[in-house]
Amino acid sequence: MIVSLLTDYGHEDEFVGVCHAVIRGIAPDVPIVDLTHGIARYGVREGAIVLRNSLPYVPVGVHVAIVDPQVGTERRGVAVRTDDGRALVGPDNGLLSLAWEACGGVIEAVDISRSPHRLEPVSATFHGRDLFAPVAAHLAAGAELADAGQHVEPDELQLLTLPEPRVGEGEVHAHVLLVDRFGNASLDVAHADLVREPEATARRVLAHCGLDYDLRVLAIGERGGSVSTASAAQVREGLRAPRAPDWEPYREQLAPLAAALAAAEGEGG
Repeated sequence: MIVSLLTDYGHEDEFVGVCHAVIRGIAPDVPIVDLTHGIARYGVREGAIVLRNSLPYVPVGVHVAIVDPQVGTERRGVAVRTDDGRALVGPDNGLLSLAWEACGGVIEAVDISRSPHRLEPVSATFHGRDLFAPVAAHLAAGAELADAGQHVEPDELQLLTLPEPRVGEGEVHAHVLLVDRFGNASLDVAHADLVREPEATARRVLAHCGLDYDLRVLAIGERGGSVSTASAAQVREGLRAPRAPDWEPYREQLAPLAAALAAAEGEGG
C-alpha cells in the first residue's frame, strides 16, 4: 500500500523531507508518492480540487493532504475510509471532501487530533510531521482506522462547496476553478452538462455556423475515418449523456458489503 502526499509546503524548506522521514521511520517499506507540494499557500479549494482530480490515477492507499490555514487552532485532524477502500488523512476543513465524494463517500471516520499514533510533543504549527504523517504511516503499515482516533459521524465532517455552472438555452455560465502553470483553465462545467440535450445543442451549433442540421452529427462515434487528436477516444465514444452505474441506487444497501470486501482485501494484502 502506498502513501501519497499533497501539500502547500513547497520545496524551499525541510517540511516535505521531514514528513518523508517520519513515514519511513514507521513504515520503511511503504512507497511514497508526492502528488504535489506546489498548492498555493493556504489554498484549500485548490488543494481539494487537485486531490480529487489526481486520485483516479493513484493506486488505492493512504492519501495525505495538508493545506491547513487553521493549524494550531481547535480544528480537528481526521482520517476517513472511503467506499473504494482508500484512506484520506488531513485537516477537517473541507480539503478532503471533494476526494471522498469522488471515491464513493465516507464509510468510516475518526478524529485523530489525539491519536495514539501521533508524535509527542505535538507542535502547534507542524501537524504534517507530528500528526498526519505518523497516522498515515501506521495505516499504511496495517493499523486499523478505528484505532487511530475517536469515531466521528461522517455527516459531521466539514464539506467544501464549489460554485455550480448554469446551463441555459444556448448558453453556459461556468466558473474558472483553477489555472495551472501552463495557463490551462479548469472550468466547473462537465461533459454531462453540455450533452443533456444533444440534438438541440447540435442544432444550435450548426445554425450558428450557417449549416443545415444532419442526423449524422449525433453519430460521430460511428464514423470510420481517422481522428488525429489526443481526444480520439472521446470522439469514438460519441455524443451521449453519461448515466449513473446500475448499482448506484443501491449504494446505501451495498455499503456494508463494500466495507467487508475492503477489510478482506486489507487482510489479504
